[in-house]
Amino acid sequence: MRIVLIGHGAMGKHIETLAGEKNHEIAAVIDETDAGLTVDALASKLQNTDVAIDFSVADAVRRNVEACVLAGVPLVEGTTGWNSLRAEIEDYIRQNDAAFVFGANFSIGVNLFYRISAFASELFAKFPEYEVFIEEQHHSRKKDAPSGTALKLKEIVANHIKNEISISATRAGNIPGTHRIGFDGAADQVLLEHTARSREGFASGALLAAEWIAGKKGFYEFADVMDEICQNRLR
Repeated sequence: MRIVLIGHGAMGKHIETLAGEKNHEIAAVIDETDAGLTVDALASKLQNTDVAIDFSVADAVRRNVEACVLAGVPLVEGTTGWNSLRAEIEDYIRQNDAAFVFGANFSIGVNLFYRISAFASELFAKFPEYEVFIEEQHHSRKKDAPSGTALKLKEIVANHIKNEISISATRAGNIPGTHRIGFDGAADQVLLEHTARSREGFASGALLAAEWIAGKKGFYEFADVMDEICQNRLR
């Protein structure tokens, strides 16, 4: 595949390395020096490519989506902090018969953790004496708090448990990412935890999403990618 990277920070560099190992070509890199590009100018850089992967900033998501739609290029959206635009972007993608896959977290392990959390929440919903809390930790450079992953976990838990769900966020040092869901009762506590060791897991998932979206149309969450893969592997 010919891939355009939008954003060339730590995540972009990890994706660039992994893409080379998988024999994909990085056709172009859009970094902070291109922040002033118009939609038309960005779309021209996307011509004759197969997919764009965006790990830039939330403020650029709308422009990046519009440029990819104009160029007819599927977009894998890894940036977080744009949730208020979700309905608007979904409508835009569907109206233009475009292709878009996003995720609060592209780690394969985190997406399996989502499923474990959903199952645990369904069980604990039957025992209201347990209260739920969510904790997350990230490096000090991460701007949005709570993280998109923590908000996704809250959404999953809230499908089963209707009580108030507390989220705490820590920003310090170089923590790649840690997320916990706790079920706390008077006599004991059950704690589920996912800890990222590096950003390579996120890069691997983003490339998996890029390979999956090729040839498809529609608005997808990375969970849809994982659902299909899990179903295929269980057959």
